[in-house]
Amino acid sequence: MWIEVNNSLNRTFVFKDFSEAFAFMTRVAMLAEVHNHHPEWSNVWSKVEIKLRTHSAGNTVTEKDHALAKAIDDLLK
Repeated sequence: MWIEVNNSLNRTFVFKDFSEAFAFMTRVAMLAEVHNHHPEWSNVWSKVEIKLRTHSAGNTVTEKDHALAKAIDDLLK
């Protein structure tokens, strides 16, 4: 579930291992290019943390963030 905190949408994803986490990040990277909207993220072993906010809108959450969050969630269906 995405949580809005400090002007960003945040979600942590946990996978079986590093390979699955990295594969997910690769799919998210392709989505980010399509949406022309890129996340702030980190990865440690099987955990991927993503923050979405629109820098050009003063680092606030916009529809672009919600659209990318939904597209990311759809990857997991």
